Amino acid sequence: MTELDTVAAIRRFNRFYTRAIGVLDRAYLGGPYTVTEARVLYEIAQTDGVTPGAICAALALDAGYVSRIVARYEREGLVSRARSPSDGRSVLLRLTPAGREAFLALDARSAGKAASLVERLTATDRSRLAAALDQAQVLLDPPAKPTPAILRAHRPGDMGWVIEQHALIYGREYGWGAGIEAVTARICADFLEKHDPGRERCWIAERGGERIGSVFLVKESEDVARLRLLLLTPGARGLGLGRRLVEDCVAFAREAGYREIVLWTHAVLTAARAIYASVGFQIEETWTHDEFGKPEVSETWRLTL
Repeated sequence: MTELDTVAAIRRFNRFYTRAIGVLDRAYLGGPYTVTEARVLYEIAQTDGVTPGAICAALALDAGYVSRIVARYEREGLVSRARSPSDGRSVLLRLTPAGREAFLALDARSAGKAASLVERLTATDRSRLAAALDQAQVLLDPPAKPTPAILRAHRPGDMGWVIEQHALIYGREYGWGAGIEAVTARICADFLEKHDPGRERCWIAERGGERIGSVFLVKESEDVARLRLLLLTPGARGLGLGRRLVEDCVAFAREAGYREIVLWTHAVLTAARAIYASVGFQIEETWTHDEFGKPEVSETWRLTL
């Protein structure tokens, strides 16, 4: 998707959502206030005393505009002001009892409007929507300190994600065709059908509720385990997460009693190969195949435990 496609998608959603929640109406949610006036009331309601400057910063509004809105609320008896005890030059704004009542009524109408938008959705679709909205916010306004990634065991639905990501990422970055999706699907199906919990495991890397990586360790023989399907999404790279996944595989293999780990990779996957080498794997065989639509140099690596 190009930048222009992304911009067009954002604008389409903006047109839909502003219409759906009534942003274009003069009286927001059927009340006496515009959207901006309602947001100012919301900011005042969030703390026991907020400065006009803090409201301006939070909403990116002109100080004169905020002052006029606050003056209206004072005339209507919704907001009171007092000198800040820590800075006599500043004032703190608070809701009066009438202001609190007005805010709660507005907040209830807002929640009801949101509920009406999702009432026809199934529980699964509501979860998908919430996750998509969270992801959109993180992408457009990433937190100053990224949420740490966790490694967890597989759950229902994870195998579909693993198959999809291998097809998308390897297709986009290396031009691989349907062969990689077919291979990944067979590996995932075999894992689910023959899973031996004491000697096999799948790790899913997750950050903020979003899947960002995977790796598998499966039984090759009583003494040999096979590392499979190491993958990180583009946004998860460069954080040391790939090495964490591989090191967890190695630690589990030792605990399970294996003597060796083997893996299959390709010469073009330089980042993964660097991780394998750093952990102690060594190349023992290379060959060329075109199973993914074009010739690729394939490699077997082995680690003695």
